[in-house]
Amino acid sequence: MASSSDHALNQTDIFDQTREHHSAHPEFTEICTALYERELVYLAYYGPTHAHVLKRKLSGLPHHIKRAAYFLAHNSSPLTVDTHNGSWQAKQSARCPVNRNCDPERTEKWYSQHAAHGLVVGIRVQEMDNEHIELDSIDRVEPNNFTVHTNKHGWFTFAGNSLEKAEDSYSQVQLLKPTKTIMTAACCGHSWNHKGKISPRSLTLRELLLSTTIDWKHFNLTKIQSPAQPKS
Repeated sequence: MASSSDHALNQTDIFDQTREHHSAHPEFTEICTALYERELVYLAYYGPTHAHVLKRKLSGLPHHIKRAAYFLAHNSSPLTVDTHNGSWQAKQSARCPVNRNCDPERTEKWYSQHAAHGLVVGIRVQEMDNEHIELDSIDRVEPNNFTVHTNKHGWFTFAGNSLEKAEDSYSQVQLLKPTKTIMTAACCGHSWNHKGKISPRSLTLRELLLSTTIDWKHFNLTKIQSPAQPKS
C-alpha cells in the first residue's frame, strides 16, 4: 500500500508552471487563479456526471488554462484584459450589432470565398428575450452545397441560416460574417435584451481558447486568415 508521503509526492501543484512566468508577466498567476475558480465552479454545476469523463476534463484543465492565461497576459489584441476575472473587455454597444451588420447576401458571398477549416466565427444566439454572440469554429466546409459545419452549433448555409432542428421555438442561432465589431462582442460576452445591453456573460474555457486564435489585424483586409492555414 502506498504511504501518504508517496501519495503527496505524486500530487502536482496546479500553479507549478505559473511561477516561471510570474516575474516577466505578473498578471499570469492572477489570470490563472480567476480561470481555475470559474472553470471549477462550472464543472461542479454543469460538468459531466460520469466520473471518468470528469477526471479526463480535470486532468487537461492545467494545460488549457495556462495556455489561455498565457495569451491573455501577452495580449496583442485591440481588447483590454481584466486580470481579476480572466476576461476580455471592450465598450459594449447599446444594441446588438448583428441588427445593423447582418446582410445575408454579403454573408453568403464572404463564406463562399473564405470559409475554411479552423476559422473562428461568431454565432448569434437568441433565447427568449436575450441574445448574445458565441465563438465557434468551422470544422467542415461543403462548397458544392454552400454549407459549413461548426463544432458546436452544427450546419449552416453560407447565408448564415441554421440547418439544425431548433431545440424549441424560443431559441435560434445564426452564423455571422466575422467583423471586428462582431468578434469583439463575442470575445467580451456582450449580451442584450429588448431594453438594451445587460451584464456580459462569462465565456466558456473553449470560447476563451478560440478567442486567442483570432488574428485581429486581418479584419482590415479582404480575407481573415484561418488559424488552420499557413500564413503567407
